[in-house]
Amino acid sequence: MLRPIVAVAAAAIALSVSAPAISADSQLQAVLKGPQRAPENTARDAWRHPAGTLTFWGLKPKQTVIEVVPGGGYWTEILAPYAKATGGTYVAGVTDVDNARNKEAAAKALAAFQAKYADTSKYGQVRTTGFGAQSAPLGPPNSADLVITARNIHNFTYQPGMLEKSMKDFYAVLKPGGVLGVEEHRADPRPEVKGITDGYVSKATVVAAAEKAGFKLAASSEVNANPKDTKDHPFGVWTLPPTRQSAPNGQPANPAFDRTKYEAIGESDRMTLKFVKPS
Repeated sequence: MLRPIVAVAAAAIALSVSAPAISADSQLQAVLKGPQRAPENTARDAWRHPAGTLTFWGLKPKQTVIEVVPGGGYWTEILAPYAKATGGTYVAGVTDVDNARNKEAAAKALAAFQAKYADTSKYGQVRTTGFGAQSAPLGPPNSADLVITARNIHNFTYQPGMLEKSMKDFYAVLKPGGVLGVEEHRADPRPEVKGITDGYVSKATVVAAAEKAGFKLAASSEVNANPKDTKDHPFGVWTLPPTRQSAPNGQPANPAFDRTKYEAIGESDRMTLKFVKPS
């Protein structure tokens, strides 16, 4: 249920699109410059390429857009105001409120998200829906124009069946001709690490999961490529900004850890893919 907030055959036909070829619409450009965006998020634009990424995925006025696992709200600060300004609908798949094992934490996370984006003058009527291993459908079948999952696929692989369920959920909620936009840390050209413990996923893994659900790969873009990323970091992708991990999991940060070369790399090398639900 939507909850309004108050207050590799397909790969062969993939099109590679570079950032300079993408032009964002004027309303999106205005939103990107808006005061609703946190400084720590705008500072990441050089790595996240929001205009090019969203335009590549086909963001347009009046669309219903579902973003799953919005995290710190990098995309929420853009997509919600854009929907407000263009007559669209923004829906966030925040947390798995249907999972009894995590119900209390899920409720807290949902409440925190709702409070953060309760200002309708900035964000319009943001809506939320459950998303997770036990969650109900993301929305009515064939109701969304665009589903976005950014830097989440690796997390879906850590729980048995979660990646398959996620793709099925995305497929079900999208209209025929609707788009699934994926941004993910890219393992290629080297092999994917067993268990994806370093956070880097192969393109083949993503494409196979999407195609199994019924999607077709329509295009791929290098808009979020970073050739400086060597993908051999001591704490996986989390060694890089913005996480900047400096010690093994469960241990306090190491103040002596030399971050110089990781800051020079910047954020990870990422694949950016556009899948379509066949009409």
